[in-house]
Amino acid sequence: MIRVEGLGRSFGAIRAIDGVGFEARDGRITGLLGPNGAGKSTTLRVLYTVLRPDAGSASVDGIDVIRDPLAARRAIGVLPHSAGIYPQLTARENIAYFGALHGLVGTSLQRRVDELITELDITDCADRRARGFSQGQRIKVALARALVHKPRNLLLDEPSNGLDVMATRALRALILALRDAGHCVLFSSHVMQEVAALCDDIVIIDRGRVVAAGTPAQLLAQFAAPTLEDAFVAAIGDARGLE
Repeated sequence: MIRVEGLGRSFGAIRAIDGVGFEARDGRITGLLGPNGAGKSTTLRVLYTVLRPDAGSASVDGIDVIRDPLAARRAIGVLPHSAGIYPQLTARENIAYFGALHGLVGTSLQRRVDELITELDITDCADRRARGFSQGQRIKVALARALVHKPRNLLLDEPSNGLDVMATRALRALILALRDAGHCVLFSSHVMQEVAALCDDIVIIDRGRVVAAGTPAQLLAQFAAPTLEDAFVAAIGDARGLE
């Protein structure tokens, strides 16, 4: 479970996030929905401990991400905005490297890498260098890397960015399977279709603030809207960033 309360962060004179608060629960997919520049990625970067907030608090399974970042990192798997895999390594080596960083060694590490290669259907590229991978292949390897230490919580930043239709469908199926296995999945997106297809809960963020939150049904009722797109437009006041 992820809990965020009153989170704030400035970059010079720009207040990127201001008083952001929400909960993301186990066994559910929570979407951070908002236009580009709304504060979604900044919020996620605080949660995966690469950015320190200047106000508020955040915790993962009760672990304070500010006071105990190392423990918090062990409880989360991260798929950053850019997949960020090492092009000179094979898919297998990329996954194993991050497993080793999380303390896996020997046969335990090898077994876990083999499991993920099978589960994420990357057997055909497992022993190829990542330099020539498609975006879909890079995302799968990055997701395997995020899952290698069996975290309960997953943070996905714009996970379908740059994917074609078939790769997007495959990624959605993987995310739903992780939800069904009891994981807490938190992902950011500005793509309405993706949010509608996946989310159990939605947090709409705009100009660094949470402007609405609830289940899809609750948001439709709150804004008397026929579709989530209409609810989103009503929440932020215009149609900025819709796809």
